[in-house]
Amino acid sequence: MSTVRTRIAPSPTGFLHLGTARTALYSWAFARHSGGKFVLRIEDTDVARSTQDSVDQILVAMKWLGLDYDEGPVYQMQRLDRYTAVVEQLMTEGKAYRCYSTPEELDAVREAKKARSEKPLYDGRWRPEPGKTLPLVPDGVKPVIRFKNPTEGDVTWNDLVKGPITINNREIDDLIIVRADGIPTYNFAVVVDDWDMHITHVYRGDEHINNTPWQINIFNALGAPLPQFGHCPVILGDDGQKLSKRRGAVSVTAYQEAGYLPEALLNYLARLGWSHGDEELFTAEQIVTWFDGTHLNKSPAQWDPAKLLWVNAHYVKTADNARLAKLVTPFVRAKGLDIDERLADICGLFKDRCETLVVLANWVSAFYGQVTPKPEEITQHVTQAIRPVLDSLSQSLSSCTWDKAGIAAAIKDVLTQHGIKMPQLAMPVRVLVMGTAQTPSLDAVLALSKREVVLQRLKSV
Repeated sequence: MSTVRTRIAPSPTGFLHLGTARTALYSWAFARHSGGKFVLRIEDTDVARSTQDSVDQILVAMKWLGLDYDEGPVYQMQRLDRYTAVVEQLMTEGKAYRCYSTPEELDAVREAKKARSEKPLYDGRWRPEPGKTLPLVPDGVKPVIRFKNPTEGDVTWNDLVKGPITINNREIDDLIIVRADGIPTYNFAVVVDDWDMHITHVYRGDEHINNTPWQINIFNALGAPLPQFGHCPVILGDDGQKLSKRRGAVSVTAYQEAGYLPEALLNYLARLGWSHGDEELFTAEQIVTWFDGTHLNKSPAQWDPAKLLWVNAHYVKTADNARLAKLVTPFVRAKGLDIDERLADICGLFKDRCETLVVLANWVSAFYGQVTPKPEEITQHVTQAIRPVLDSLSQSLSSCTWDKAGIAAAIKDVLTQHGIKMPQLAMPVRVLVMGTAQTPSLDAVLALSKREVVLQRLKSV
């Protein structure tokens, strides 16, 4: 086929973790760049560990990141009849066979081979060969079905990321393609799916490199066209170990809950293993324009929380105020607070100081909830000497025009009346009104506050 078709195929045994999200991004971007199609497939054949909650979280994470798919979600467990038909084809053609080896027998074979310093591969006892007498079928043992892997030659492919890779067929054994319970295994189901869905390019983590020879051999046995494979290096955590679900890597949705913007995480994930010149900040549209499948790093990437925070701060700072208000609303309401029409302007005033929506929500909360200044800041800034000035300011603010210009004029009059400088007044006012001595311009902060709240807080201590 001439049309590029890519896919992402997460397993719903947990959240959509960061490595899978990065692979999804590359697959999505390449499909969009090439005018192709992007498919979402849910690989749920691990029945014991797959959950609907995980499926739901995967779908939510994909939507939040903006990785829209053209087809799917396709569920493997809804395709069991198709897998059965393909297995029967392989069996009929002598390319697959039933194996009645028990787990105990297989363990014994592996241990014996390890003792002889041999690779612990399956010994082929149930593999049919010309002139070979197979063991008697044991009673009460449900067989698995194995793929009859070639025993000679090499499997070679030109990896989209790593370049040419060759693995000898003697390094791999006869793969189980159907378990004893009749459920297909990953390496078989993924081939049938990619064949049926006409997938042309497969981007995935490089932990799948060892699976690729099996899959290529199955593709060839079926007479199916091979996709091109690209294996992206792992992402390393702070401890230098691979990020993974089993090692507690946080999910995409956890970053959403921590107040990150989707465009920030998308930007950071794209840059974590791919580059376009020296660009550090780029939109999803730019990723699509630039991502042609090249310039992918061959070495592992290091997860850098500080760098991600810097990227997120950029996107918070440059976000439209109305959109930022919509994004921060759930965080404010989670504090039990109601909002009003001031929220967008409040976000616009404070967004330069915020790395996440959580930090922004903390600032916003001062306008809709109670503030509790630290005792040490009260002691430092709200001195006996400044209290008469605060009384004067309260009187001026009670009657001035309640906008930035009117408040600025009232403050200026009080400063002149008492012969003091702005910092001497601004610091205690900020502490009392906002609960902290560090805020944006005082007149702008007060203008977005309610007059009665400001007056009450100025007299609170």
